[in-house]
Amino acid sequence: MADIIHLLPEHVANQIAAGEVVQRPSSVVKELLENAIDADATEIKLIVKDAGKTLVQVIDNGKGMSVTDARLSFERHATSKIKAAEDLFQLNTKGFRGEALASIAAIAHVELKTKQLHQDLGTAIEIEGSEVKSQDVSVTPTGTSVAVKNLFFNIPARRNFLKSDTVELRHVTDEFHRVALAHPNIAFNFYHNGSELFNLPKENYRQRVVHIFGPKTNEKLVPVEEQTEVLKISGFVGKPEFSKKTKSEQFFFVNQRFVKSPYLNHAVNAAYEGLLKDRYHPSYFLNLTVDPKTIDINIHPTKTEIKFDDEHTLYAIIRSSIKHSLGQFNIAPVLDFEQQSQFNTPYGYRHRQASTPKIEVDRNFNPFKDENSHTLGQRQSSFRQGPTAKWESLYVGLESKEGDNLSQHNSDEFTFETQSKTHSIFSDDAVETSKTTFQLQQKYIVSTLKSGMLIIDQNRAHQRILYENFLKHMTLKEATTQQLLFPLHLNVTPSEMKIIRDLKSDLEDTGFVFTDFSKIEVTVTGVPIGVPESEVSIIIEQLISDVENDVPEANFSATDLLAKSMAKSLAIKNGQPLNNAEQEHMVNSLFACKDPSVSPTNRPTFITMAIDDLEKRFM
Repeated sequence: MADIIHLLPEHVANQIAAGEVVQRPSSVVKELLENAIDADATEIKLIVKDAGKTLVQVIDNGKGMSVTDARLSFERHATSKIKAAEDLFQLNTKGFRGEALASIAAIAHVELKTKQLHQDLGTAIEIEGSEVKSQDVSVTPTGTSVAVKNLFFNIPARRNFLKSDTVELRHVTDEFHRVALAHPNIAFNFYHNGSELFNLPKENYRQRVVHIFGPKTNEKLVPVEEQTEVLKISGFVGKPEFSKKTKSEQFFFVNQRFVKSPYLNHAVNAAYEGLLKDRYHPSYFLNLTVDPKTIDINIHPTKTEIKFDDEHTLYAIIRSSIKHSLGQFNIAPVLDFEQQSQFNTPYGYRHRQASTPKIEVDRNFNPFKDENSHTLGQRQSSFRQGPTAKWESLYVGLESKEGDNLSQHNSDEFTFETQSKTHSIFSDDAVETSKTTFQLQQKYIVSTLKSGMLIIDQNRAHQRILYENFLKHMTLKEATTQQLLFPLHLNVTPSEMKIIRDLKSDLEDTGFVFTDFSKIEVTVTGVPIGVPESEVSIIIEQLISDVENDVPEANFSATDLLAKSMAKSLAIKNGQPLNNAEQEHMVNSLFACKDPSVSPTNRPTFITMAIDDLEKRFM
């Protein structure tokens, strides 16, 4: 029988490795930025086109590579970071596997230009699908430039799995944030399709956080500093009142490497116990420094997961450090009694000696002795002090004439001030109708049918109603706007601003009015009818999150996504009580929709239970 086991060709092995290392353009961005940092660069420039699908280029002013190193860097498991297996437990660099460039070159067109400091000329290499096309001498600045073009050009199936440009750009931006936050001592520039998104100079950690997430972030930060034999913590956490519904501002860095750790994230949430609203998440930017021997970062190809030797100790230290910082800056509630000013000792009496109070007693007083009232009144008056002694005299001279005159008036002439009647949004006829619905657990609306019983999920039903209304307004462009008395100024990041600009026309069709756009601030002067002013920032934040995470492809439009997001934000929540008129209005509005059976996210809005099913339950 012929042998069936054989070695894979080199280019096939590289493509398989690429499937682990390079999942999308953001993976290329991460690997190239980390290589530039390992090359001791102080200035790094990231250039992206079409969210990285067409071009990802990283230019640095690092050490550069020699001719031999430049050629070897594209070989599998070629690295300068480790020489023996023991080095895996003393890692102080970003890359060490030697798979990144080889994997990238297997699935893209790569152009490398590099030059060392004391060399006159550098090296230029072009590779397509692991095949070296050319290698020449080049005139190039000191450092390295790596341009990755046409990602997944030879694997169409992988390219088809990429999301829209907005989603992919969000992933690229996230990777850029993670690297830039971990290294505030390095200057970064980020360009997308020719426009500058970020220009970050060398700065301290607080300035780097504020530069990335906007000036308003500064007032939200609470510093955290702690140093023990096991762990050193530095960074910032957000104040509870600025918590968000998304986890977009949560960063853990271990030895200047971004990591994801649900266990340590739970430690942060435990420190905020009792301070956050339900389903809200705190912001944190924490740098952890530990002994490299106590961690293992080689458990995942992307190196974002990590293992600790003693997680329980780290959990306790992180939790107590954040609690201490929140309490130190008067963020957390403390058991304290407010001292009233009247209890303080006046300055003039501070050094006086306390005097013993004297009690005067009338030793001749005998309540059983028969005395005339005149003598008794004199004795009692001797103990009365001050102007209140004859308080009865204040009422002398008051006659009952006015009271007599008042009683002669007819009581019908008086009018009494009462509370103004608050009119319901529904007509009186609707309120007086017979009760055909009732609310169950402030979550479901129960109504009767000819054949049985109808149970409606009030949140999903309201989402469907609002969704179709928003779609109608955006399609016909006939939405009504209510002007705000005072404009709202919303602070956003540059990437979020780009999303708002892209959706501006659709948002205006729903009733929003924008008057001013800057790099990090948008001014809202009008909102759709029925949208409370306090909900505007939450709606915009939820909309941006939905666009970043679930942008529709060719089957849907941005209008559809916008309608879904706004319906989800404005729909009444479970737990909100509804009166009988509101319940009936909800039922009637739901069944007036084109598709009342499902919510905008394709979940059932109601169920029915037939009489036969009820009768079977009693058998």
